[in-house]
Amino acid sequence: MDFSLNEDQRAIQSAVHELCATFDDDYWLQKDIKGGFPEDFYSAMAQAGWLGIAMPAEYGGSGLGILEAALMMEAVSGSGAGLSGASAIHMNVFGLHPVVVHGSDEQRKRWLPRIIAGQDKACFGVTEPNTGLNTLKLRTQAVRQGDKYVVNGQKIWISTAQVATKILLLARTTPVEQAQGAEGLSLFYTDLDRSRIQVREIEKLGRKAVDSNELFIDGLEVPIADRIGEEGKGFSYILHGLNPERVLLAAEATGLGRAALRRAARYAQDRNVFNRPIGQNQGIQHPLAERWVELEASELLYRRAAWLYDQGLPCGAEANAAKYFCAESGFRACETAVLTHGGMGYAKEYHVERYFREAMLPRIAPVSPQLILCYIAERVLGLPKSY
Repeated sequence: MDFSLNEDQRAIQSAVHELCATFDDDYWLQKDIKGGFPEDFYSAMAQAGWLGIAMPAEYGGSGLGILEAALMMEAVSGSGAGLSGASAIHMNVFGLHPVVVHGSDEQRKRWLPRIIAGQDKACFGVTEPNTGLNTLKLRTQAVRQGDKYVVNGQKIWISTAQVATKILLLARTTPVEQAQGAEGLSLFYTDLDRSRIQVREIEKLGRKAVDSNELFIDGLEVPIADRIGEEGKGFSYILHGLNPERVLLAAEATGLGRAALRRAARYAQDRNVFNRPIGQNQGIQHPLAERWVELEASELLYRRAAWLYDQGLPCGAEANAAKYFCAESGFRACETAVLTHGGMGYAKEYHVERYFREAMLPRIAPVSPQLILCYIAERVLGLPKSY
């Protein structure tokens, strides 16, 4: 397997870096302080065609792979936009993968061009307060009534719901006590009707530019035409998008770590104490060098997982490993950047404290590091299930 990038892939990195340079650290600092969706950044990415990088060409996308999408997301995050910039486009880039794979031709024609052009923003309605990662026990119900479903329930940690026009919604169409195996959940892509969905923002540690929310759904009417695939098969459709999501988040964490490392190295060169730059001290040098090594390994890990996925090969272990390792190495790089800055690492004007706060997110979501380790222990090492 050749891990070198081809000319087109390097051109993607270069072009995204150039676009992101117009949205500098001060832009993202203000978004972090004041909040508000980065609409101008989102529009610039849409106009340049980046939202459709991994979407089929016949619907307006570029028809490229998850590897190219991951390279793009690392470039966005690594520009200093961090998770604020990456999360603003994350759902549009990968979220409609179930539609690409399982949607009808009519649905693809109706939905994909609008998401690619940035005319629609989508949010991902899966997680619920009382089920967490135990997705098969979701309680939000979609009851069939003639040519529509009526949905009632609650979702939590739903990003971009303050600005979204659409929701990719997983809901129960078979009562939980009657469902067999992985069946009983259905997947819908439909209008986010705010007369039927109350969206309540959650104040959180970081990434204020991209909102997180609780959703309270009361009598939402969803046409049958907005159901993806067969009734009761929604969980299996969602599974197809889990590995790409892990790969993209791994790339974003890697980019964030590199942005932090870049700032730390610059500060270590410029900051003089006792008549010498602090970067001359091995106590400063060695942690930064270790972080560089870890981030290089992170890039190789997520690129390998993406390559396997694009080749149609099994990649569950590799995608989970990439998400785990890249999240941890990105966090360590951000932590080291704060410590390198000393007291100034605590100051917003140096930006690394923002990176540090955002670096918590890839460690937590969309799956905990503990469950990833369980997956690898069971699926790779053959150990017995522990839960």
